[in-house]
Amino acid sequence: MDEAGDRGAGSAGGEVWLTDWMEVGSGLVEQFADLTEDWNPIHVDEDAARASGLSGTIAHGFLLVSLLAPLLADSGHPLGDEPNLLNYGFDSLRFIAPVPTDSRIRARFREAGRERVKTGLRITLDVEIEVEGGERPAMVARWVLLKRG
Repeated sequence: MDEAGDRGAGSAGGEVWLTDWMEVGSGLVEQFADLTEDWNPIHVDEDAARASGLSGTIAHGFLLVSLLAPLLADSGHPLGDEPNLLNYGFDSLRFIAPVPTDSRIRARFREAGRERVKTGLRITLDVEIEVEGGERPAMVARWVLLKRG
């Protein structure tokens, strides 16, 4: 599944929802650094990033996490527009490969489970964020959401 036109296409593991490509530009990375007060030089200083063995600055891992909500909405998944949806947390979250500043990412979402609970419906999504041209995913997660009601 290589194109955003494959949104919602079936797969052996269930339906997969694929986003369009999104640029993770230096402005976004710098705004995130300012907002979170995380000015680690690998995110905001090209020379420092190169001195640490990277090809240049990289996006914060938690920036990727914060982009999950808009990426879910972009995927066309029905939950993306759900007004009663709450972030319940993560069963797992791993940052596997760096996201170079000014690269493009996209996400794949696959439902891994649904469970009726006292407060609503708990929905678990397997998420993978990839970098355009990358060999490995940048991030993989098992994201748990709660649909109230």
